[in-house]
Amino acid sequence: MKVSLFITCLVDLFSSETGKDTVELLEKLGCEVEFLEAQTCCGQPAYNSGYIKEAKETMKHMINTFENAEYVVSPSGSCITMLKEYPELFKDEPAWQRKAKNLADKSYELTQFIVDVLGVENVVAKYEGTATYHTSCHMTRLLGVKESPMKLLQNVEGLDLVPLPHAHDCCGFGGTFSVKMPDISEQMVDEKVHHIAETNADVVIGADCGCLMNIGGRINRLGKPIEVKHIAQILNRS
Repeated sequence: MKVSLFITCLVDLFSSETGKDTVELLEKLGCEVEFLEAQTCCGQPAYNSGYIKEAKETMKHMINTFENAEYVVSPSGSCITMLKEYPELFKDEPAWQRKAKNLADKSYELTQFIVDVLGVENVVAKYEGTATYHTSCHMTRLLGVKESPMKLLQNVEGLDLVPLPHAHDCCGFGGTFSVKMPDISEQMVDEKVHHIAETNADVVIGADCGCLMNIGGRINRLGKPIEVKHIAQILNRS
């Protein structure tokens, strides 16, 4: 099975280890992974900021870049959600809408691909420690991926997974929201970190680097002894 890796801006610029773990994990599961260097941002920041025309030019580039891919897999529920929204955004351009639907139909978040396409719930990972899991908004509410991360984490040897109070509350990142509404965003992430600390977990795990960057930054500023890891980093441990 051939997989085209959609790396996303945040992984590319701020969390390259997540990208490496994603590739190694997919290869361990028997996938041939390719990286198309022409790929860029999915257009979400510009689109969310109201720059629709400019965002659609970026989207067209992404559609063309991945046109011949068998599967497109990304360690980001948020960015895959954006790809899934392309067909609606091109509803007035039938030719582009057909191409957009082709991309949307073959695009998957990492854990979703492993569980729903590969049919794997145990990747034979091992991680000693107590962890809690943060559910990101786009991945759960819009993409609808809720069960696959938990199924995979529950089969990690040595991992004690404890529930996170108010797990479905937003961490306050929200892309441009954290820039436009910093005071509100800070209060939201403070609540999130407080609930994480309540679990006495050694590590908080998530599947979107935007959330993890926001939560991790606040944890560091508050001096909490809690690690922050993308789920790919846990699933690739053995």
